[in-house]
Amino acid sequence: MEKQKIEPSVGKEMNFWDLCVTIGRAIGRLGIACWHVLRRMIRLTYRFWWLVVPIVILALVGGYFYSRYDNTTFRINGVALLNGPTIQQFEDAYAPLRSQQLLPEDAPIAPYLYGGCVHHFETFRVIDSRHDETADYIDFKRKSKPTDTTNVQMQDRLCIQFRIKVRDMTGIPYIEDALLATLNANPVLQQAYESYLVNLREEVAFNHRQFYKLDSLTSCYYYNVASATIPSVPAENSVAFVGDRKVRLFLNQIYQQHDHMQRIDHRLQMATAPVVLENHLAVDPKPVMGRKKCLAIFFLLSWGFACLLAEIIDQRKEIIAWLKK
Repeated sequence: MEKQKIEPSVGKEMNFWDLCVTIGRAIGRLGIACWHVLRRMIRLTYRFWWLVVPIVILALVGGYFYSRYDNTTFRINGVALLNGPTIQQFEDAYAPLRSQQLLPEDAPIAPYLYGGCVHHFETFRVIDSRHDETADYIDFKRKSKPTDTTNVQMQDRLCIQFRIKVRDMTGIPYIEDALLATLNANPVLQQAYESYLVNLREEVAFNHRQFYKLDSLTSCYYYNVASATIPSVPAENSVAFVGDRKVRLFLNQIYQQHDHMQRIDHRLQMATAPVVLENHLAVDPKPVMGRKKCLAIFFLLSWGFACLLAEIIDQRKEIIAWLKK
């Protein structure tokens, strides 16, 4: 019999099923490795309880002290209304608050930043789900997309957020004033605001004129000609009218125009500065790191550190022998 020649195998492309199998095996090996580590940590805890237990207790006491009410950090949120500036222009003016590198020392918000009173500035988009120019919710998880036509990102509103400790809550109104004063002093925002204000006033005047014109049409009489064969009937001032005399009411159009006019008037009232807050800054009642979360983190870190010390003590002879080589 002739021996068959074995040709070298050519690499084949991995299909979807093979990819799923490979990922599943990797997850399985990772789970087994985690189980072995956990089993080893439990054994070390049992054998060296005199070392592990005191470290964990001290860590829990430290975590309880760290998570006390006076040291708790909260998030402060506020929806900023942009009167003229774009989102990108606002982000450029907001960038120094995040990095604190380009922020002038004479800025109103500078003492609060450099003093460590406030920190961790962020921005989030405001979503309009009903397409009625009204904010519906804030995208804190940043899942919305600019191309989404269902959850539209509003172009004139942006949520600002920073963190503050609870002992400084009494100074939130002063921080709000300093924050707005710092943002509104930006020359780019000021220029965009001035041009926006001129156009907004013209739009307000135009809507008022249109409303009065539409309302004046309700005082005119309209004649419905039933048939062209009806002879003309002479009236006063030598004017002939044909048909039924009626008054037409433009109620739907008047209501729509009045609603639009109210919205424009409200925008003009709110347009007192390039950046204003629709409401005052609000405190998120959920802390950044609560007591339960803090104690859980301190427990896991202390347990892992204690087990590492126990492993070093258990393998001290091998470690010393390896160092002497």
